Amino acid sequence: MNNHNATESAAKVRLDKWLWAARLFKTRALAKTAIDGGKVEIEGQKPKPGKEIAIGAVLKVRQGWDQRILTVTGLSEQRRSAPEARQLYEESEDSIREREKLAERRKMQAAGQFAQDKPNKKDRRLRQAMKGRY
Repeated sequence: MNNHNATESAAKVRLDKWLWAARLFKTRALAKTAIDGGKVEIEGQKPKPGKEIAIGAVLKVRQGWDQRILTVTGLSEQRRSAPEARQLYEESEDSIREREKLAERRKMQAAGQFAQDKPNKKDRRLRQAMKGRY
């Protein structure tokens, strides 16, 4: 009977535990907060942290600026090394391309903000005038 229960528990895992075991979040509490905040979707629906997922489920996970589309390829309730955790999911090619494109765009925007040198006295006075200080 214990063997049967072990097989059942291996067939499905709580979403918050899986996100933690797959190293997408540092703690289960952070995974739960992300799920409750609507940052995680399972096949287009907003789940609860206790929702059980199975192999083949498609997840959308938003972390900061990035959004990943993942397919569950393995289940684990234990957090292991990063290479082992990476085997628990597969990210879609479109998702990888989109993340890289957005990261490049953010880098370009950041580079543009600091491309100019320090403002001279005239520029500072113009900025202060626009702020209503002169």
